[in-house]
Amino acid sequence: MASRRLRAFKRWMTSNGIQFSDALEFLDTESAGICVKSKSELKEGDLIATIPKNACLTIRTSSASPIIEDADFDGCLGLCVAVMYERSLGSNSNWDGYLQLLPKFEPLPLVWSLDDIDRLLSGTELHKTMKEDKALVYEDWKECILPLIHSEKFVIDSRFFGVEDYFAAKSLIASRSFQIDDYHGAGMVPLADLFNHKTGAEDVHFTTSSSPDESDDSVSSVTDDDEIDSSDKISSGKSLFKENGLSGTSVVQSSSDGPKLDSEETPDNPLVLEMILVKDVKAGSEVFNTYGYVGNAALLHRYGFTELDNPFDIINIDLELVLQWSSSLFSGRHSRARLSLWRKLGYSGCESQNSEYFEISYEGEPQLELLILLYIVLLPEETYTKLDLTLASKGNPSESDHSNTSKAGKILQGKISEMSTDMLLTKSVRKALMSLADIREGLYGTSSLEHDMESLSKCDCSIDRKLYHSLVLRVSERRIIQKLRNYAEAGAKSLSKAPRPHLRKKLKS
Repeated sequence: MASRRLRAFKRWMTSNGIQFSDALEFLDTESAGICVKSKSELKEGDLIATIPKNACLTIRTSSASPIIEDADFDGCLGLCVAVMYERSLGSNSNWDGYLQLLPKFEPLPLVWSLDDIDRLLSGTELHKTMKEDKALVYEDWKECILPLIHSEKFVIDSRFFGVEDYFAAKSLIASRSFQIDDYHGAGMVPLADLFNHKTGAEDVHFTTSSSPDESDDSVSSVTDDDEIDSSDKISSGKSLFKENGLSGTSVVQSSSDGPKLDSEETPDNPLVLEMILVKDVKAGSEVFNTYGYVGNAALLHRYGFTELDNPFDIINIDLELVLQWSSSLFSGRHSRARLSLWRKLGYSGCESQNSEYFEISYEGEPQLELLILLYIVLLPEETYTKLDLTLASKGNPSESDHSNTSKAGKILQGKISEMSTDMLLTKSVRKALMSLADIREGLYGTSSLEHDMESLSKCDCSIDRKLYHSLVLRVSERRIIQKLRNYAEAGAKSLSKAPRPHLRKKLKS
C-alpha cells in the first residue's frame, strides 16, 4: 500500500519527467522499508523507467553548485554539500519530494557510536576500518565543512551542516549514489535507489548514454579518494575486492563509488537514464537489483545490511598476525630474514593503506602467497641458506643444487605453476594454519562460535538491527575460520576442488 510519502514522491517524479511502467508497484513496509514489485508479468528487455539526468541530484544540478565550485569541492565531498544544502532549503528544494522519501541517514556502521563499533564489530573485518573511517570523515568535516559554515562568502543554514548532518549525508551517498557520467559524476538517482539488493538476483539493468560536452570543466567522480571506503580489505569475493574504483560494466555493482550505470552510445537520447529488465519477472514478485558479488563485510560497510549464508564472504589474516605466530616459534631475526627472502622472490600479500594481509576464501582456502610464506618460514636452516645464497648470487638453482629441495627450488625459480597446493601443505605448514586460525579467532573475544550462533537465532532484526547484522557478520567470518581449520586438518586433496587462488607476484623492474 502506498504511503503518503510515496504518493508525494510519485507526484514529484511526474513533475520532474521521471517515467515508470504502470506494472511497477511501490510498497512502504515497516519491516523491509520501500520495495518495488511487479503488478503484472514483466519480460526481459522491457523498458520499465526513464530518468532525466537533470532530475538527479548532483554537484552540477544542485542549487549549491556555485558554492561547491567556488570551494573547489568535487566527488563525494561536493555531493555531501549538495545533499545538505538541498535539505536546508526544505520545500523550496527542487528535490524536496525525493528527499522526504529518504531516511535522515542509512544505518551504516559509519554512523554508529564508537562504543557500538567496539562492542559489536570487535574482531571482524570492519572493526579497525570503521574507526578509521569515522576519524577521516570527522577530519573532512572539520577541514572542509566547518570553514564553509563560518565563511561570510556563502549564505548557508549552519543548522544543516553540523558534523552529524555530514555523517548522515555520507551514509546516504555511500549506500544510494550512482556513477552517472563524466559530466555529472556521482549523484543521487531518484527511483533507481528504491530497488532492493539480492546477491545473484539482478532483475533490472540501468543504462546511460554518454553526455555531450556540457562544460569545459572536468568533474572528478567519486573514485580513489572516497573516504567512506578507505580500506581495500573489505572484500567482495574470493579475490581482492577493489573498493577504490569502479568495477566492471555490470549493472549496479558494488564499488567504492557506488553503483555504476553502463555507458552506451545512444546519441538520440543523451540526457536520460534507462532501466531495462534483464530477465522475466513474475507478477507479484519483487524486482531486485544487485550490487555485485559482495561479501557481508562489504555489504554492512557500504549498505548497512548482511545476508545469511553469503557465498562471497571471505576473511583476512593480517601479515602482522603471521609475524606474531612466527615470533612465537622463532627469533625475531629468523622471522625478518624469512619474510625478506619471501619479498626478494617477488611475493606479496594484498595491500590496503598501511596494512598487508592474506585472504581466506569462503571455502576456507588460504591465499597461495600465505602458503608460500609459511613454507619459507618453516624451511630448515640449511635449505634456507642455500636459497638465500643462490638468490644473492642472482643465479638460477640447478637440479643438483636442489636435489633434496625441489619444492624450494621451484619457489625460488618462480615455477609455482608446476606446484600443487598439496606440495606446500606440509605437516608443519598445516599446523601453522591451525595456529593462525586460533590467533585470528581470538580477536573475537571469549565467546564461542556456538554462542554467537545461538545469539543470532534469538535476535530480531526489526528490534535490534545493529546486533543482528553484526552477529551475521561474526558468524559468517567464524565459519570460514572453522573451514580453514578443516582445510588444514584434511589437506587440499580431501576438499572439493575450488578455483586455484590467484597468485599475486610483484613485477620485476
